[in-house]
Amino acid sequence: MSLTGCSSAPDLATPRSTIAPYSTARGELLWAVAPLRNESATSTVDALAVSDRVVEAVEQVKGVRAVPMNRTIETMRALKMPLVRTPGDARKLADALGVDALIVGSITAYEPYDPKLGLALALVPRTEAMQGRAMPKDQGVDPRAVQSSPTEIAPPPSSGEPASAVSEFFDGKNQAVQMDVRTFAEGRSEKTTAIGWRRYLKSVDLFAEFAAYRTIDSLVQAETIRLGVAAAGQEPKAAAPLGAGSPRPDPRREASAAPKHDSNN
Repeated sequence: MSLTGCSSAPDLATPRSTIAPYSTARGELLWAVAPLRNESATSTVDALAVSDRVVEAVEQVKGVRAVPMNRTIETMRALKMPLVRTPGDARKLADALGVDALIVGSITAYEPYDPKLGLALALVPRTEAMQGRAMPKDQGVDPRAVQSSPTEIAPPPSSGEPASAVSEFFDGKNQAVQMDVRTFAEGRSEKTTAIGWRRYLKSVDLFAEFAAYRTIDSLVQAETIRLGVAAAGQEPKAAAPLGAGSPRPDPRREASAAPKHDSNN
């Protein structure tokens, strides 16, 4: 009894949050995810299951809400649109759903054993809220409509072209990916269990959860860079790869800093 009374609950860790770079003066933005296309070399992948994981990942972004996948599929059926193939399809679907932005993409690689998953996602903006601008305060707002409508009531015409796009490949055998999985699992798995964080490497569904979260995180980072560059009026710079260390050294500085040898020695 004394040993039981002295035992304490395991330490809990708070997962890192992804924060959207948009104005939320009128509330969170509304995104939808079109069912992902299967462009991998296997037909065994459940594309809808992976798409659901992407929706869940969007829901974890602070400042953004996601339309349920079932609602998106129902809307596509009403439009007689089996897949989103063109910018025109993306614009049409985003208009029908009434969202601020639509995510379209594909599964580029898939392996359920020693899991591998590749995702390519593009974000198609529909409203001015995606440019970091909110609706003027003097415009009337129906509180009930805000719960199921995008941030902008009267959006400008959308070209259907993506504002940001990312492509990620995750190999469960790669040690860098394993370290990333371990970081992701902190706060999402019990440290006291025998398998612990490695359960995300043993289940393809859990691995898809990790991959979707990391790809959406990269997409939001790309949007943050885009809006920051647009605000500064500068040309975009290439983003450093995830997990990169210090900036590359300047060869000219290294040459000038190198010790000079006396020619007489």
